[in-house]
Amino acid sequence: MEKKIGFIGLGNMGMPIAKNLIDAGYHLQVYNRTTLKTEELDSTSIAICRTPAEAADGVKILISILSEDEVLKEAVTGKEGILKTFPTGGVHISMSTIAPDTAEDLYKLHKNSGSTYIASPVFGRPDAAAAKKLFICISGEAEAKEIAKPILECLGQRITDFGEKVSGANVVKVAGNFMIMVSMEMMAEAYTLAEKNGLNRAQVADFFGSTLFAAPIFQNYGKLIANKQFEPVGFKTKLGFKDARLALKLSQASLTPMPTVSLVHNRLQSAVAKGWGESDWVEGISRGVSEDAGA
Repeated sequence: MEKKIGFIGLGNMGMPIAKNLIDAGYHLQVYNRTTLKTEELDSTSIAICRTPAEAADGVKILISILSEDEVLKEAVTGKEGILKTFPTGGVHISMSTIAPDTAEDLYKLHKNSGSTYIASPVFGRPDAAAAKKLFICISGEAEAKEIAKPILECLGQRITDFGEKVSGANVVKVAGNFMIMVSMEMMAEAYTLAEKNGLNRAQVADFFGSTLFAAPIFQNYGKLIANKQFEPVGFKTKLGFKDARLALKLSQASLTPMPTVSLVHNRLQSAVAKGWGESDWVEGISRGVSEDAGA
């Protein structure tokens, strides 16, 4: 198996993913806008690249995990973009949370250049990424997915295939992040209600997380919300707001009424407007609910 792969993006999720690939024996051609981040990686297992094109040069497989649609587009199509050097037959595994139509556009661009683009967004916070406990979604051409799966198996606890339409996994990711946002809003409101009526919000969260709502989202996010634990930052409020915009856009494009997407969109927009964009999205939602209630 090819042990040299390109890797673009060393953010909160990209860093633990890169470390796990190195632990699995891969050598990475790494590009990150801030080269200082590469110092956290084993220097004997990486080649530091100055551009996305350099990271894509001569590799059969490239992974990108970038935070915004426009950033990913620039990395692919820019003056020093991936497509300038990515070899014919190469497979680009995009782990970014992006709009489904962006994925379709990037698939066509890769196809025209002789390479293949597949979508592989993930569910899990940075600690889950470090522990190889991510839930990985995948969609795109069957042959490319088979090439990608051995690599993805080093990173998560489960890979689920959502078909050959490349945007399928991105629809699932947008839908899933929407469900997380709404769950956080619901928990924040419920635990604040309990608090304002004289109860210990942490005890209430523990009760629900171990009985009626015994699921990871309610147990893990519920604990953070109940304890108003906003650090360390695992996922920024500004990125949650981006994902809320993606969900709102997708609902409008597909004529799918989603009243609660407007609610969480406004909640996160308010948080960003208040200057909490760099804070964890748990704070963006939970703190907003608490402040509204004077709690």
